[in-house]
Amino acid sequence: MKSKNKKVLIVEDDPFIADVYTLKLESEGYNVDLAEDGLRCLEKMRKNKYDVVLLDIIMPNMDGFATMERIKMSPELNTTPVIILTNLSQKKDIQKGIDLGAVDYIIKTRFTPTEVLKTIDKVVGEK
Repeated sequence: MKSKNKKVLIVEDDPFIADVYTLKLESEGYNVDLAEDGLRCLEKMRKNKYDVVLLDIIMPNMDGFATMERIKMSPELNTTPVIILTNLSQKKDIQKGIDLGAVDYIIKTRFTPTEVLKTIDKVVGEK
């Protein structure tokens, strides 16, 4: 296993899904941090530097779209790549996510954690 020393922030309110992705990424050498909603995501992004953020859309307090809008407006945060990882699969939602600056939009039910890992590797330059 190669150590990547790359930091990933998983923003997910479902503990089971957060655990699945945390275990997968840590087993591949990533350092993983968790936030359960958009407000915690923004807090953590202001305190830490992440190589990529995996962002859910449907969450309490602040959803992923509102979170993306805040990230996009912040010069200190908007350089961090964000991959949306959600079950929202409507064309309009996908377009909105991309328009808000997501580098990719992944529908949870259509991709395995291994496929998501490959996308993360590509985004952080670990091919």
